[in-house]
Amino acid sequence: MLSQKAKYGIQALVYLARRGEGKAALIREIAESERLPKKFLEAILLELKSAGILHARPGKGGGYMLNRAPRTVTLGRVIRLIDGPLAPIPCVSQTAYVPCRDCLDEQTCGIRAVMKRVRDATAKILDETSLEDLIEEERTLSAGRAAVDFNI
Repeated sequence: MLSQKAKYGIQALVYLARRGEGKAALIREIAESERLPKKFLEAILLELKSAGILHARPGKGGGYMLNRAPRTVTLGRVIRLIDGPLAPIPCVSQTAYVPCRDCLDEQTCGIRAVMKRVRDATAKILDETSLEDLIEEERTLSAGRAAVDFNI
């Protein structure tokens, strides 16, 4: 399950991506625009800055901005950074594998096999979806909503 922290992080990154390259935004501005708690957002943005996804510019005209192009920042990377492994159970994690103590044989465990497919499908979608893709998805959804015909 996606944590609130990861969701807020993604919302903030999308906000910054929409602004365009090199355009900084203050935490207060992001928080107000996206209706996010400012204190919580501060911690999230610091974490994203430490990971190299964001850059902070001090002084007048400063604030946070993306440190890389929106097409290169994937949801998979952001979610792993904030929430940890994508795997629903530790015995199928590629980054935080822990053997299952309940299993007699991992190689023949049906639960593990299904959860591995879940992890693989989730990782594929999230690792192939960038901030740019997410913005385009929102545009498509907005255009579809605006195109609703109310003629009776």
